[in-house]
Amino acid sequence: MLEQSEATEKSLLIVDDDAPLRNRLARAMEQRGFTVVTAASVAEGLEVSGTAPPAYAIVDLRLEDGNGLEVIEALRAARGDVRVVMLTGYGNIATAVVAIKAGAVDFLAKPVDADQVTAALLETERPLPPPPDDPMSADRVRWEHIQRVFEQCNRNVSETARRLKMHRRTLQRILNKHAPRT
Repeated sequence: MLEQSEATEKSLLIVDDDAPLRNRLARAMEQRGFTVVTAASVAEGLEVSGTAPPAYAIVDLRLEDGNGLEVIEALRAARGDVRVVMLTGYGNIATAVVAIKAGAVDFLAKPVDADQVTAALLETERPLPPPPDDPMSADRVRWEHIQRVFEQCNRNVSETARRLKMHRRTLQRILNKHAPRT
């Protein structure tokens, strides 16, 4: 019976629609002692959270069939002590705040390695994660913010420019450029 409870305490759900990343992360987390179950969609994540809620979860923000926040909310409802780390390729402060309010213990921008994820899942002593070794530049943060507002305005350039209080042509020039390096 003790072995079963130990296995459930190290149970981990990984929800990500990027199959190579999901599989690589699953192997790495198994090597760190976790019992891993993977899901490729919100629907699969909700099914797992309803049938066998894990002690830990790694959830991607944007999935093909919806938003990873739905999975976090279902996990928190099924198991109040679950520790969830949200992953995203679209990291910005507003999304991180929403993820934390939904119940995530940390919010990590892709690409991420298994050591970072493990530290975020298991860290209980520090209220804040350690500072990143390579933080985003101010130009990158600005670009991410503009992209987020653009998406929230349904990719409407005029509405986005109005909300950001900038000229529409200036915004168009920014949107046509590639993202700045980190």
